[in-house]
Amino acid sequence: MSFTELNLSAPVLKAVLECGYTTPTPIQAKAIPEALLGKDLIASAQTGTGKTAAFMLPALERLATLKKGPKGAPRILVLTPTRELASQVTDATRNYGKYLRVRSAVILGGSPYRDQFKALSQPLDLVVATPGRLIDHLDRGSLDLSRVEILVLDEADRMLDMGFQQDVEKITAATPADRQTLLFTATLDQAMTKLAMALLKNPVKIAMAPQGSTSLKIEQRLHVTDNLEHKQRLLEHLVTDGSMNQAIIFSATKRDADRLAQELSSRGHRAAALHGDMTQGARNRTVRDLRNGRVKLLVATDVAARGIDVTGISHVINFDLPKFAEDYVHRIGRTGRAGASGTAISFASGSDALALQRIERYIGQSLPQHVVPGLEPTRGLHPQPRRTSRKPQGGKPVRQQRTYGKTEEGRPQQRRTGNAGRPFGAKPKSEPVVIHRRSR
Repeated sequence: MSFTELNLSAPVLKAVLECGYTTPTPIQAKAIPEALLGKDLIASAQTGTGKTAAFMLPALERLATLKKGPKGAPRILVLTPTRELASQVTDATRNYGKYLRVRSAVILGGSPYRDQFKALSQPLDLVVATPGRLIDHLDRGSLDLSRVEILVLDEADRMLDMGFQQDVEKITAATPADRQTLLFTATLDQAMTKLAMALLKNPVKIAMAPQGSTSLKIEQRLHVTDNLEHKQRLLEHLVTDGSMNQAIIFSATKRDADRLAQELSSRGHRAAALHGDMTQGARNRTVRDLRNGRVKLLVATDVAARGIDVTGISHVINFDLPKFAEDYVHRIGRTGRAGASGTAISFASGSDALALQRIERYIGQSLPQHVVPGLEPTRGLHPQPRRTSRKPQGGKPVRQQRTYGKTEEGRPQQRRTGNAGRPFGAKPKSEPVVIHRRSR
């Protein structure tokens, strides 16, 4: 099948062909015809398979027929979990809709309200937004969703992970009941199915790959490490490898991302950090520098696990393993995009053994271990016992309290599975936390 067989209008087809695309990807070939018929969709596919065009092209087809409307009342609404993903969708809108008279606006947290108020004070066709800032505009009355014809939920699984479910429900309630809804996700689990049943009408289900599957074009490697110093030495060896074009290095925290980027820069590498504490302007400049080749090594938190679409990324390095197994799939999906090959390298020490087991169980394969001559590990990869309590003299164990911060977009961290509605890590009401004081 070619794009010419998808019955796209002449302006949209011309723009697609000028982008160099002639044959749709499997997700595009299945989703676009169904969406053009006006059907609701729930579609899942691996990252880097062209999901953005799969919903953007049908949306632009709808806008090919011009309709006048009031100010701040879009016909198409695209919700994304992160600012980077919203920027990616906005770029796709400009590229594929260059021959259409599409009036669009981007509504993001971390961006000035003034520019957004200005955009919403004019007639609009399409809005791309993150949920939190969109809710703000709904509450202020600066946005009208009563004309929405197509609602797109992009990376809906990530929106649930970040605690946006209530916002999504409030937003969808403000749209017409007869809207068309397109839900795209990288993982299709029970939570996604439940959300789809609540928001979609007789949806067509498209699943291009089983949950946890990874691209065959991505070579996955594991390096066992002894400690932080060993990891840093391994990283320095890898980033000086001539086969590396550009790489994204994932760290566990924002502070670690800044520190690691500074260390790499001090050694002469073109490195930069990317995380949620940066202003939107700084994040945009960093991603732009990555695309232009001015940045070779991007050190990022999971804010970059989705939404960074740069074809030059040859390597992904998990300096720290992700907290959740499914995030591993999204991280390594930043390489090997658009049919290219890539390499994903993960560091793991004894304290990471359980996390590694969860990842391997999720993807259904073991990561092959590699060793760099001269940098061999001296310790095995064995799970270390978890310290869950300590026993004072003559007393009962004292429970150790765990604290959880906020997500990259400033939302409280939510539990991913089970006990819905309870904060991540919280105990059920039937199991109150009891603190026994140490006897003197």
